[in-house]
Amino acid sequence: MQVISFDIDGTLEVGDPPGQISLAYVLSAIENGYIVGSCSDRPLSYQKELWKQHNIAMKFTVLKQNLHEVRLKFPKNEYVHIGDTEVDQMMAKGADFEFVHSIDDDVLSYLKALGLSDSSID
Repeated sequence: MQVISFDIDGTLEVGDPPGQISLAYVLSAIENGYIVGSCSDRPLSYQKELWKQHNIAMKFTVLKQNLHEVRLKFPKNEYVHIGDTEVDQMMAKGADFEFVHSIDDDVLSYLKALGLSDSSID
């Protein structure tokens, strides 16, 4: 199984600033059996409310400095964090996650290579 952790601001379309990853990709990941959650500077209450508003059942919501806890909750998996800052990269590396930069890397091609899609454009 693969664990996918999404930053919110600058990464997802619902972030501030908005990123290029649509919620359709998040839903596609869940539907395809990935363990999906969010890892942000935003308070946990904000993250949980965001997912509730969009009717998306995330497996985890954590603060960036606690990304390592996801490995404890979901052991023996592959892990990737997708974010847009050096802090995201630092936290991902510190938690032994692969890191994909949502702006500098071709993140949409990466998601498509995982078998994910944005039904509104694919």
